[in-house]
Amino acid sequence: MGASRRLILASSSRFRKALLERLMIPFEVVAPMIDETPRNAETPAALVQRLSVEKARVVADSHPGSLVIGSDQVAVHHGQIVGKPHDHSHAQAQLRAASGAAVTLLTGLALVDSDSGRIQSDVVPYTVKFRELSEALINSYLRKEQPYQCSGSLRADGLGVALLERFEGSDPNALIGLPLIRLIDMLHTEGLELL
Repeated sequence: MGASRRLILASSSRFRKALLERLMIPFEVVAPMIDETPRNAETPAALVQRLSVEKARVVADSHPGSLVIGSDQVAVHHGQIVGKPHDHSHAQAQLRAASGAAVTLLTGLALVDSDSGRIQSDVVPYTVKFRELSEALINSYLRKEQPYQCSGSLRADGLGVALLERFEGSDPNALIGLPLIRLIDMLHTEGLELL
């Protein structure tokens, strides 16, 4: 990557920013403004892939000379998207439904070269198996963590890990919302070497 090309994270997520900081490369953060409404009959995987590309493209359009990272994540339970709960009662309902069950987090990842227009994109799955959750455990977790802006009410980088009994996936960073292993591959394709 030439010295004049910038790396931009198209996200307002502090979790994604913290993950990208682990790579110890300079980057900027620009919050993308897009409509995140699912389309009719759009699968969860298609949704996160489309939104990650749209986030990266909208920022790339106004930032020439940049590589722009976009990402989006949904939780899927029984084939249905489980979004962010936004409040306590919805979070309780999500966690009751997840008790003893497997939930898959699908993370869309895109890297857009603002000059060439080249787009790399992928969807990285990560599955978690919840323990059997009592009402007391659910309420204690929600009081302490308040994961109301987290897909499926799961804040796995915090106390949410206490709700889980098993993880399945190729990149644990995907659980938090930015699959670094796949991102490193994409950056390598663009000529950016980390080490």
